[in-house]
Amino acid sequence: QVQLVESGGGLVQAGGSLRLSCAASGRAFSTYYMGWFRQAPGKEREFVGGISRIGGRIYYADSVKGRFTISRDNAKNTLYLQMNSLKPEDTAVYYCAASQIYTRVPVEATGYDAWGQGTQVTVSS
Repeated sequence: QVQLVESGGGLVQAGGSLRLSCAASGRAFSTYYMGWFRQAPGKEREFVGGISRIGGRIYYADSVKGRFTISRDNAKNTLYLQMNSLKPEDTAVYYCAASQIYTRVPVEATGYDAWGQGTQVTVSS
């Protein structure tokens, strides 16, 4: 099974940018659909976006569309989340996740069978 490690989180002012990375090891990264989720205190984990195995299809939650960009580099076994125009409501722990059990990019957390440990993103107003 793939192992995932996120990095790149931190504290940023509203309007700023951050780039998260998710390094994968273990089984072939290119065989996984990949997703980003986030969880704010007291809230459920929510889908941020997902990308197909070779990056041809990318999906975003409405709340981040136009501000966040998901990409992957299968040669480097790495998933990225470029976050621009950050808002205080983007504050959360961000998780990357991998799925082999679906035949499409899952938007539900139950569709993923491997998760990273999460990285904190805090946006100050």
